[in-house]
Amino acid sequence: MKRSGLITTKIGMTRLYDDGGVAHPVTVLSVGDCSVIGNRTSEKNGYVANVLGIREAKAKHVAKPQAVAAEKAGVKPYRKIVEFRVSDDCVIPVGTALSASHFVAGQFVDVQATSKGKGFQGAMKRHNFGGKEATHGVLKAHRSLGGTGMREWPGRVLKGKKMSGQMGNETVTVQNLKVFGTDEAENLIFVEGAVPGSNGTFVLITDAVKKEQTNLPVPTSVKSSAEQTETKTETVAE
Repeated sequence: MKRSGLITTKIGMTRLYDDGGVAHPVTVLSVGDCSVIGNRTSEKNGYVANVLGIREAKAKHVAKPQAVAAEKAGVKPYRKIVEFRVSDDCVIPVGTALSASHFVAGQFVDVQATSKGKGFQGAMKRHNFGGKEATHGVLKAHRSLGGTGMREWPGRVLKGKKMSGQMGNETVTVQNLKVFGTDEAENLIFVEGAVPGSNGTFVLITDAVKKEQTNLPVPTSVKSSAEQTETKTETVAE
């Protein structure tokens, strides 16, 4: 069984307390208006996947191919669209609004986001180099990279050499983070530990691939279904 993930937005970090009064640093992720806008089938596409979108946008504010695809599917265009490959029993119907209850407290998840960009950095900060000695003849080169070239062979700097350069602003995946809890009313997920990216970054959250987990809602837990049930009950009572 392979369930779909969610597209969320990073709100920030805070601390929450468990029943024993122990504080846990958590990252707050907002599910927002994340919903299913399409499906991929093995007959038509060669694989099975759910297509999710988050943060509705006007057609003029998205790329033309996305606007045309949304119009053909009969859904609104979204700012962020991601495919999650799933098993056949985890296909979610198009138009389903997803909620934070898709994940349960205590389970492990993997998160993926674009890390903060730190610009051009030296080798000590970028690769955790130790630097040169503070004495014994070292003059104004304490944080320098040092020699990178070779002798007669190969006579060049090898590709992949750890040197100064652009740091951050890359896709980072953090595995096996624990879900502390969820807030279905505000559609929030609280994940223990730090999540890459600055506040406002789109974060992809999926079930941990290295953990065997049970008692998860399949294919998902829909928030809108409960609300519709309550509304129908009230109508019948009247």
